[in-house]
Amino acid sequence: MTGQIFDRLVALVSLVVLSPLMALIAVAVRLSSPGPVLFRQVRVGLRGKPFEILKFRTMVDGADRLAENVSPDGDPRITSVGRFLRAWYLDELPQFVNVVKGDMSLVGPRPETPEYVALYTPEERRVLEVRPGIAGPSTLGHMDEAERLASVADPAEHYREVLLHERVQLDIGYLEKKSLVYDVGLLLRQVVAIARH
Repeated sequence: MTGQIFDRLVALVSLVVLSPLMALIAVAVRLSSPGPVLFRQVRVGLRGKPFEILKFRTMVDGADRLAENVSPDGDPRITSVGRFLRAWYLDELPQFVNVVKGDMSLVGPRPETPEYVALYTPEERRVLEVRPGIAGPSTLGHMDEAERLASVADPAEHYREVLLHERVQLDIGYLEKKSLVYDVGLLLRQVVAIARH
């Protein structure tokens, strides 16, 4: 069984098993503030191909027009339900649909938006050689990102100049380690880290 078939099967089963929870989240998002249940955003995937990533909406509708695409701790655009979803990474659950469609894998580099990919060095663009993942080394290594962004004067600039490149370096390391065993181990570490977060 290839890695992509395994990912798609796991994602499909996860969608079925988690469908009651996802339905409850959808209702909570809808009741928490006006706007759509799902947040859709263009990200850059395998070999630079753009795709539309899915998340449960955690911010007020139109938040992308109010500030740049970074979110420090205490961001007033985040709804009360959104804050809870982000704390437990539940906003990422719709990305199992992205995995079933073949846009993403369970594990891999986190996909960035086009404006940030444009800042990659030629070496950093190596992360586009594999499918992006729901979880990955940069997700695990940057679980405190919102707090770090809140501690600086200009969060957007700090992300562009520092955190973006830190994240990509972690994900480049994945290219040499990726295997089914490594991916399963990383997923388990991510689950444990979320539970302890």
